[in-house]
Amino acid sequence: MPDFEEIAAIDEFGTADRLEVFIDDTPALLIRINDQYLAIEDICTHDGQPLTNGCIEDGAIKCPRHGARFDLVTGKALCMPATKPIKTFEIEIRGRNIFARPAVK
Repeated sequence: MPDFEEIAAIDEFGTADRLEVFIDDTPALLIRINDQYLAIEDICTHDGQPLTNGCIEDGAIKCPRHGARFDLVTGKALCMPATKPIKTFEIEIRGRNIFARPAVK
């Protein structure tokens, strides 16, 4: 299993609810919902476009281009046009720093 790598500091969020990062050379989106941190691959599996500016609600992110939705915890595609899941990452908080590694499926 890969080691955790430091990807951000909690203070980097400011008032934002998401940060663009790289995890294991993969473009990823680090998301803060209240005191919970989640990380997903920042690429829609339908057409390869970024999910960066997608609306987040009810534990899912919506692709801003064609409306595909993905579960933020499991990465599962929740509606068409996407049929394949996105990668998710395990998160670990150490002090004020955020670490991540690819989730085991």
